[in-house]
Amino acid sequence: MTKAPAPYCALVLQPAFKNVRSRTEIMENIENVSLLIDIAIWMAETELPVRLIAIPEGVLQGFADEIFDMKHSDYLKTIAIDIPGPEIEVLARKARQYNTYIVCQARGTDNKIKGYYFNWAFVIDPNGEVIHKAAKHQVYYKEPSTTPHDIYDKWVEAYGNSLNSFFPVTDTDIGRIGTLVCYEGSFPETARALAMNGAEIIYRCSYAEPWVGRGAWEIQNRARALDNTCYVVAPNLGPCVIGAPTSPPIDLPGGKSMMINYKGEIIASHKGGTNAYTSGVIDIGALRHYRQQSGIGGWLKEIKSEIYSLIYQKPVYQKNLLHDSADKLHADRHAAQRRGRDELNKRGIWIE
Repeated sequence: MTKAPAPYCALVLQPAFKNVRSRTEIMENIENVSLLIDIAIWMAETELPVRLIAIPEGVLQGFADEIFDMKHSDYLKTIAIDIPGPEIEVLARKARQYNTYIVCQARGTDNKIKGYYFNWAFVIDPNGEVIHKAAKHQVYYKEPSTTPHDIYDKWVEAYGNSLNSFFPVTDTDIGRIGTLVCYEGSFPETARALAMNGAEIIYRCSYAEPWVGRGAWEIQNRARALDNTCYVVAPNLGPCVIGAPTSPPIDLPGGKSMMINYKGEIIASHKGGTNAYTSGVIDIGALRHYRQQSGIGGWLKEIKSEIYSLIYQKPVYQKNLLHDSADKLHADRHAAQRRGRDELNKRGIWIE
């Protein structure tokens, strides 16, 4: 086991952003993020050195593909980016400037599987290198990003069939980091897979109204932390401009960025849906001590794998949905969702 780092400060950013319609507009959002990083570090480092900055989903590009039901191929041509690439290099300079890790999200291409874009979470280290990339697995039916499950056979051929293939965790000098994006944080299995791959810090970014205001965002973040004895850093978005630049911003996400400790307790939060940030202290040494010494807590040591494996013996949601073509719109993914519902009804798990 690597030596535990000294306690440090983590920043959870909640930037305002514009919904871009072309790749050239992305830099406008990155400029706002860069300014927010400068201001937030100026304040937060009065407590402890800042070693981790979490940036939410959507802040670089917005959600044009979802809102306007864009064809996958059109988005790939006009908005999807390379990671690393020129846009990410701006964030890399910030990581080098402040000797910190930055974890972020963007919709981008893949070097091994051509013709698709994925919803990536990624980590930049203090040298400005991208050291972690993980594709989002669970997308709701209005998001046209490809997931590994959508092209399951191609993904396994390119990346293998292991926890690292689907749920990578990166070991760093500030702890082991795994990533979840938005909707996939609603599924306990995604965070559990990261925990079983060694995660100590889980980045879970962004959610939207009405689920933020109703409390689902907080419940899920706290549960993912508690169930897996992990820190969860959960940045959400500030208000967004969807239409013309002069359009008034809309608080679509609902704010409430937060940090949760390994006992499921909120240790930092920002309530309002504004251009803002919050910060808190991460103590990996204390987490590791708690996992080793706690009698109740550190739940992974009591997993009864043989009986739990029975839950997932039969598939529910269709794999290889986009194997032949990624240009499926809202209706196609919604149809797959309904087929999953029908499968549950057929088995008698749900009742029509």
